[in-house]
Amino acid sequence: MQSNELLSFMNISSFLSLFKKKLKSLKLPDTILIKKLKEVSNNNNLSIYENITIYHHTQSFCIPLLIIDPTRGIYLFEYKEWSYDDLKNATVSKATNQDSSNKGLAYEKTHDFIKQKFNELIHNDGVPIYNYLLMENLNSEEYQYLDESFKELLPYQKIIFSNSVESDILNKLNESPVTDSEITDEAQIMGNLLVQYLIFSKNGNMHLASSAQMEFIDSKIEGIQTLSASAYSGKTSSILLKAILENLRNPEIKIIIVEPTILACDLLKQKLLNIIEYAIIEVDLTSIEIITPIALVNKHLEKLNKPQLVVILHIDNKLMKKNLDIADLIICDDSNLVSLEFIDYLIHIQKKSSLLLVNEHDDEDANFRFEENFKKKKLEVIFKQSNQHAKTMQTISKLLEENKSNDILVVGNNLSKRNLSVDLEFFISQKAVLIDGSKNLINQDLDNIRLCSYAEISSMSCEYVILLDVGEASLNEVEYALNLAENTAYVIYEQSSENIEILKEKNV
Repeated sequence: MQSNELLSFMNISSFLSLFKKKLKSLKLPDTILIKKLKEVSNNNNLSIYENITIYHHTQSFCIPLLIIDPTRGIYLFEYKEWSYDDLKNATVSKATNQDSSNKGLAYEKTHDFIKQKFNELIHNDGVPIYNYLLMENLNSEEYQYLDESFKELLPYQKIIFSNSVESDILNKLNESPVTDSEITDEAQIMGNLLVQYLIFSKNGNMHLASSAQMEFIDSKIEGIQTLSASAYSGKTSSILLKAILENLRNPEIKIIIVEPTILACDLLKQKLLNIIEYAIIEVDLTSIEIITPIALVNKHLEKLNKPQLVVILHIDNKLMKKNLDIADLIICDDSNLVSLEFIDYLIHIQKKSSLLLVNEHDDEDANFRFEENFKKKKLEVIFKQSNQHAKTMQTISKLLEENKSNDILVVGNNLSKRNLSVDLEFFISQKAVLIDGSKNLINQDLDNIRLCSYAEISSMSCEYVILLDVGEASLNEVEYALNLAENTAYVIYEQSSENIEILKEKNV
């Protein structure tokens, strides 16, 4: 079907609904025909997406149904409830784009929108796009009696009829040629379209959010809710995507993300900017604030010292007063690393708005849980009882034989990290730097061996983590630091402690 072909129907009043400018209210019913299509997808390794929204610049476009076949491209579907009685007396004619009395088909606009997004992101058309019409109340025999003009613009092989069986549906999909596009990975295809679900790994590879992550990103946070997610579960990316999507849906919303340290805030801001820059979407960065607990308290106190602000809303001819809260949504990341007093404070100031507490505990009662772990391999934990200082220096030296400096993170108390900093300067050729969570990212060098205290570990991650002074830290901090390792964690100690025994028991 050519993009400049337009339909002019007579005697079909329901046809006008096809051309509504906004399709966001369009939601497909779970009919027998839709179920057949889903079954075909499940049985043939095709991915089906329902009621998705593509964002680009300041625009958004809703697609009721889309299927990805990485070997062929994108299948778009329009669902119609037209019956034979609706269509038997209809005539169809071509019109030009200049005919202001007609409007283009929804999928033609969708084609243009998708191709524009691909071209601006990856500088080509992406993958081929094929159109199909789902006719819930028209069977293949009835189609034969329709006007020839209808058959010309809506060919038989592009319609899935009410009496189509799964083999018929699959055959029609497979009539589309195998693509020679370089993009044959679903994450690349849908990640570039659905940027609200696009996750980049540390090495820059593109991933599509898991079903659990998508459910969280799409959800409405009401009251106080919790997200339980371990390290390398994609929780940080999901939090950012959640904030971005909330802003895209409602640019007026105010969101605060709380991170334990200034350094963690800067790392998250950098990640937020990278996502927005790649996705080519318009997001008001002033509406997403990333701050520390202390900064949030100061912000709240400043507001309390000002005259009380009140908004007057007129709803259904009734006046309604609403106190302005500090934010519409507060997300507290790594809530297991902040004090219980601060959590109580958050709950108090968010009584009338929404609060999401994110922690690494395996909480079965959490509203949202990310159980999938995206580490390359199962974490190996090695316990070494020896002189802590000497064994750490030896372990670092050994790791540097086959690894880069920034693959190593050492976590201990402030005295241990300072002593190591001095001695490593004369023991290895590589540089070891002291991490200070109270300083901005621009003032720190994360490309070398990092020496960090337990109070500064938020948002850190590394191939190899060495834990010192385990008995002095809280179990929450120790377990958090342990899970920062993507490959191996070394627990070095001189005397056993309760934390050591708990870690050993959990890693037997």
